[in-house]
Amino acid sequence: MPQHPELRTERLLLRDFRPADVPDITRLAGAREVAATTLRIPHPYTEEHARFLEMRQEEKFGYSFAITLLATGELCGGIGLHPDPLHPRAELGYWIGVPYWGHGYATEAARTVLDFGFRELKLKRIFAHHFEGNLSSGRVLQKIGMKHEGCQRQHIEKWGRLLDLENYGILRTEWQGI
Repeated sequence: MPQHPELRTERLLLRDFRPADVPDITRLAGAREVAATTLRIPHPYTEEHARFLEMRQEEKFGYSFAITLLATGELCGGIGLHPDPLHPRAELGYWIGVPYWGHGYATEAARTVLDFGFRELKLKRIFAHHFEGNLSSGRVLQKIGMKHEGCQRQHIEKWGRLLDLENYGILRTEWQGI
């Protein structure tokens, strides 16, 4: 039985990560282009990293979903919603494998996870961040209705460079699905 609910969209199934996903996670998240746009994906990315992602679900570390294509079952990325235990808010994070960029999968998955967070978890606020220069991620956040809330200058160090972090958020009262 899945630890988290399965969420469906027109083209996607968001489900728990499985041990059988480890080779695909390693291949997709292991691309330098993916690691360059995320805080928590290292490069090089190994099967041990992928197994850790799968094990995090067992530890109830928020909600981590494999993004899979409904038609074929192919893994194309991951998305997570990590609630704050003390406040009715959560952080949204996601990654998409390079072969699946430009198809709207991140936007479709993120809309569904926002809906889950507001409707099922009764959150009051969901927020997300992206590195400076990651315009594609910024567009995803804007498409799902998040507002740009500011920039934290030189907030993250990635591969020896200090990067600005662009902050976005949406309130339950702003979510169009309510």
